[in-house]
Parts: sequence; C-alpha cells; structure tokens
Amino acid sequence: MEREVLDTHQKALQINLDPSKYGTFVEIGAGQEVARWFFRVGGAAGTIAKTMSAYDMTVSDAIYGPCERYVSRQRLTAMLEREYGLLIERLGEKRGGSTKFFAFADTVAAKSYSRKDVEAHGWLGVRFQTEPQADPSQIIIHTRLLDPENVQQQEALGIIGVNLMHGALYHHANPAALLDGLLDNLTPDRVEVDMVKFTGPAFNGVDNRVMALQLVQRGLTKAALFLANGEVVQPADVLYKKSILVERGSFRPVTRTTLDMLECATSHFVQEPKVQGEEVTVLMEMTLKNLIDGDRIDPKDFLDRVDILGALGKNVLISNYGEYHRLAAYLFRHTKKMIGIVMGVPTLREIFEEKYYADLEGGILESFGRLFKNDLKLFVYPYREPKTGALITAGNLRVAPHLRHLYSYLVENRLIESLRDFDESCLPIFSRDVLGMIRTGDPAWESMVPPAVGQMIKERKLFNYGAAAKLETPTKPE
Repeated sequence: MEREVLDTHQKALQINLDPSKYGTFVEIGAGQEVARWFFRVGGAAGTIAKTMSAYDMTVSDAIYGPCERYVSRQRLTAMLEREYGLLIERLGEKRGGSTKFFAFADTVAAKSYSRKDVEAHGWLGVRFQTEPQADPSQIIIHTRLLDPENVQQQEALGIIGVNLMHGALYHHANPAALLDGLLDNLTPDRVEVDMVKFTGPAFNGVDNRVMALQLVQRGLTKAALFLANGEVVQPADVLYKKSILVERGSFRPVTRTTLDMLECATSHFVQEPKVQGEEVTVLMEMTLKNLIDGDRIDPKDFLDRVDILGALGKNVLISNYGEYHRLAAYLFRHTKKMIGIVMGVPTLREIFEEKYYADLEGGILESFGRLFKNDLKLFVYPYREPKTGALITAGNLRVAPHLRHLYSYLVENRLIESLRDFDESCLPIFSRDVLGMIRTGDPAWESMVPPAVGQMIKERKLFNYGAAAKLETPTKPE
C-alpha cells in the first residue's frame, strides 16, 4: 500500500488542530524556520507555548551552559533537556493530565553573507510524550543542507523540521515510516540525513544500528557510521581531520584472514611519513551489496555481523558506494589526512576491469583520477592461486595489456603497495567457504576464525550454526 504524502502545510495544520499536543520551539542558526510554519498555517496558539532563538553565544551559554561547538549534538541535547524540563515545571500541574507535551530544538550552520564556504548542516531533535504524564521519548537527527543559497537552505530546514515533528507525534509506532516521511516535499539532492537516534519508551525494541542501515537503504544518506559499542554517530564527529584506514568486506563471518589483512595494512599505514604520530581511525565497511542475501537484507544477519565486529573493537561504516572512488570522495569530505584502503588481489584485479566505469565519461581513467587525486593508497593482500600454488601480489599482478602502463605508474609511485609480513596460513581462508562449513556442520571452520568469533557463533548460533545437526537428528517413532 502506497504511503500518503501530506504537504508541509497539511502536516503543520494537523498538529495545530490537535488539542492534545502542546510545546516549545527553540531554534539557533537559520531563523525560526520550523516554528514559522506553525504560525503561517493558523491555529498556532493551540500548539505553541513558546518560541525562542538564542543567537548570541554568551546568551546561549547563559541559558544552556557552555559548549565547545554550538552546532553539535551536545548543544542540541542541552536545549531539549532544558526546554522540556521548563515546560513540565511550568505547565505540568495546570494541564499535564490532558496534554502530550513536546520540545523541539535545532541548531544549524547555514550559508551566510560572511561565510559562503561553510558546510551547511544542523542538528534537529524533538522530545515528546506519547500519552499525558508519560515519560518522554526522543528523536535526534543530523542533516546536511545541500542547496546552494541561504534562503533555500532555510526553506529546507523548515520542511524537514515539520516532517520530524509530524513523524514523532503521529508515526512513532512505525520508525521506518517515520524515516520515509523525513524527506516528504524534499529531495535527496537538497537534504541528507546521515544520523538518527531513537530513545525512550516509545522506541523500546528499536535498534539504532538498524535505523542507521535504514537511512542508507531508503536513500536519506549514502553512508552511516556507528562505533564498536553500537553507538550511532555523525560521521564527521569521528572522521574529522583523521587519518583513515578502511577494509571493505561482507564479514560473514570475520575470519583470521580478515584480521591479518587489517593488521598488515595497519603496520604499513602507521609508518607512512604523513601518518606517523597521527591518530588513525579504522573502519570496517559494508556496502548494501555486501549485505544482500538473495534479494533482501536481513536485519538479524546484519546485526550478527555488526555484533562480531563490535566484539572485536571495530567501528562499522555502512555505505551505498559501490565504486571505491565514491567512497574516497566521501572520506575526503571529512578529512585531508592520508587514507588507506586494504583489499585483496582479487578485488584489485576487479577494479581494473573497465566495464565498471561505463557511467563515467572518462571511464577508468576518470575513476582512478578521482580515487587518487588526494592522499590515498591501496594496500594489497596477496593471493595464493589454488591450482598452481603461485603467489600473486600487487607487484606481479597482470592486468589488460592496454592498462599495464597505467598500473605500472600507480605501483611505481607507491599508490598501490603490496603488503608484507602476512600470515601464510591465512591465504587459503575465504569467508564464503567458512560460511558454507558453518551451515553444513563441518567443524573445520573453527580454526579459520579468531577464537572470540568462533565462541560467539556457537553461543548465539549465528549464520545457521547447528542447523545441519538438527536436520540430521532422527525423529522418535510415535
């Protein structure tokens, strides 16, 4: 059934005409664009207890406490806590028995006359009750405003703010539908939502890692990030001005080879002159293609993989960047430090196949131009040819004859580098083979994964572990 899309006027008016909803709007940085919608459509007196904009930093600090950055999650949280607390304190006794209170806040950096080059982005959130006198629930999002002009960005902010309010008040029971509604009357080339977090009693049972995946699946963003402890984060908070090392894979499951690749690449990466002494952020990246099983993405299977990576202390990036040059552009949006990408020889061979670049006017040359235009290097893990036993490395890999000079140029300039000091016993191990063994009950898989991974798989029966044994168990005659 197709979802009905209300326009922004209809959403704001529906809230204004609902006598059970009442609250506060506080906005910093791009005008009172969300509150303006509720005044514009009429009936705002039944909805709005207060609107406010504390633009001056000294004034803002006096109200919400000091803060390192004014456009930040920390500031948004302080705004929501204070304004919701004041609402309950001042109006709880008088009308708390029949009113569902809310506090909406945003803090935004939009383009301005003095700073045309600023990256326009903002934090928006709403703390709300689902029933009178109930404990509050909360949604916060981070958004990038992509319009070229300030006025357009203000308009987009107002629309997504109304969408967030409407979704929280009327669709909190269905977070997926709420996410779908965030870009109603907008397009992804105007607004990107790269972080969302649901908390409170209305969202018991909601896993924010699945919601991060949903942002990518539903086209609200191209990538989402969460830490090893499962905390969903705004990517810039983790990647800003950091040297970054990335390993892409399905991690189904993590094998000894997975970690050997990363350890070898890390030992090379930290010795790079531009990386020495720098803080390095390591990311395990899964693309949507890596996550698809059959024709769909199974949330449980996704969480199984994420839990394993988390147990190993790894941060996880979910992306919809099939091509490496698009991943590189995304990472360089957040940092100008060096980036390393670790891959195996089969993947390196694949990215030299020209069929993958038919959508680019410059073909494979344009792709590599984008990939290596900043400070990026590929670290390549060797491959043992099963039939001949020959060891293939980045140094002896053969590519199409007409691409040999291009390949030689990249290798000679150390933009592609072979990994050394690898564990020879890891070369025959592939995730797909390990997964097959787990499913068929072949115990040989246990020696192919790190001990902690093997323990998790058996204890939690991940990847259909034990299913083969159940099928083989004879049933008792009746």
